[in-house]
Amino acid sequence: MKMPAINLNRPADGASGGGSRTGRSLLACVAVLAAVLGVAELRQPAAPSARPAGSAAAAQVERTAVVCPQPMQGLTGTTQITAITPAGATGTGTGSATVSAAAAPADGSSGSPSPSGSPSGSASPSGSPSPSGSPSPSGSPAAGQSGSAMIILARPGVPVSATAATGDTAPGSTAVATGALAPGFTVTQTTTVTDQRGEGMSGVTCAPAGTHFWFAGAGTAGNRKDYLSLTDAESTSAVVDIKLYGDQGPIDTGDAGSGITVAPGTSQSVLLTTLTTSQTADLAVEVRVRSGRVGAYLHASDGSAGADWIPASADPASTVVVPGLPGDLSAAHLVVAAPGSDDDADLKIQLSGQNGWFSPVLANGQGTVHVKAGMVTAVDLGQLNRQQISAVRLTPSDPSHPTPVIATVRVDRSSNGKSDSAWITGAGPVGKRATVADSRAGGVSTLLLTATGDAATVRVTASASTGGGTPTSKDVQIPAGGTVGLASPEPAGGNGSFGLTVETTSGSGVVAARMLAVNTDNVPMFTIQALQDDHSFVQVPQTQQDPGVLLH
Repeated sequence: MKMPAINLNRPADGASGGGSRTGRSLLACVAVLAAVLGVAELRQPAAPSARPAGSAAAAQVERTAVVCPQPMQGLTGTTQITAITPAGATGTGTGSATVSAAAAPADGSSGSPSPSGSPSGSASPSGSPSPSGSPSPSGSPAAGQSGSAMIILARPGVPVSATAATGDTAPGSTAVATGALAPGFTVTQTTTVTDQRGEGMSGVTCAPAGTHFWFAGAGTAGNRKDYLSLTDAESTSAVVDIKLYGDQGPIDTGDAGSGITVAPGTSQSVLLTTLTTSQTADLAVEVRVRSGRVGAYLHASDGSAGADWIPASADPASTVVVPGLPGDLSAAHLVVAAPGSDDDADLKIQLSGQNGWFSPVLANGQGTVHVKAGMVTAVDLGQLNRQQISAVRLTPSDPSHPTPVIATVRVDRSSNGKSDSAWITGAGPVGKRATVADSRAGGVSTLLLTATGDAATVRVTASASTGGGTPTSKDVQIPAGGTVGLASPEPAGGNGSFGLTVETTSGSGVVAARMLAVNTDNVPMFTIQALQDDHSFVQVPQTQQDPGVLLH
């Protein structure tokens, strides 16, 4: 660029010698600009990156925080909480990982609501874990932390278990892992109840706090006593709204489900029958958090028929896969909702067998289901899996007209007149790696794997147990569209519970679930958890130097 000449040799009339003040300023600017541009022009350009400019790079997470619900154990039940970071984790630094019972702030303050979408995590540094992995010895605990951890992980690959507080008022818990213990950090909570009024096993994988949740498969009819558990692990109060949807659309709950305040560091359970007088067999539940963040979980109990946690659904999608239907089920009940859409959903129902997907013939003589916008539809699948392990897939009947839905399958197993139930929701692929923390030896744990698309291979690894032992691994091939079930690998030696990790080594689109089944007092107790991608990696945008910003 050619710049206009500036005469700096002669002072203007009436100016002092040595050039005008304006001239000297211009001279300084020209000199600085020339120096900057000269450096930018003469410096050799940096070597090009191995990645294309602007592409994102994968980096392992450095902090993982999850919230566990209140143990729905009544007066006599027991709850085991198990935490693990997979042995393959290679996070930075030493890090720490603890699980603590949720606790209110030490000063007893309730805090003020924070803006919706505020970051999750503990508030006070004094209450957070120290780098050594032990709780901080000084300072008052932060909201959501008790000041002393019930679980402290020492290193990746070795799980640690603890028993939650007894009684029907035990709080939820919070878990935080940092550094080398953050990638893949997983916490599983398993409750066993032997009270004859509600015998059964309930299990759940603890999840991060959030601001919006959907649940399908709840109910308020008959013997159902379904509770929504809300835990606020933040330093400020959360304000929550609950909406119910049935086969006729939204259900009027008046003011009962609006503006529910959850104090910081506390848990609150809401019985669904207190929100409505409607006797509805199949419900969808929406939880919206106006301010703050909560961990939200829904516990379903159907009297002596069984009980378990209903996991929060993945985001509504036009295709939903529900993994993990056992071969010895006595009943299967599919609940589908079309939330947040003005369009009805027409869906094709398929089951995955040993050799691929097939379409069952339902009671209506068809293998499809119609779900009206904003409503809930239920379908009894019975024993359509033909005594084979399977998964359920819902796809649009007309691919050109996709409608987002959520879906849950209630599974019942019975023996000698006694039964238990589990609820399995739609799940995404295990991706690079997924882990479930509480598996047990002696044939108690079964893994169910489905390749939703092409054939795939996964590596299943059983970690060391809480009582020692050596990890073991097994490679499993899954045919396209098929489901494979296997007794989970077990660690060599040791005793206690262990973690199961599934890694995709070839192919993609593998969904997985782990069934934990025990026979207690002649009750076929069981619980099923879908394995989800542990999101150990995050995408970090690539940046590069741009001297052009100096000219803007």
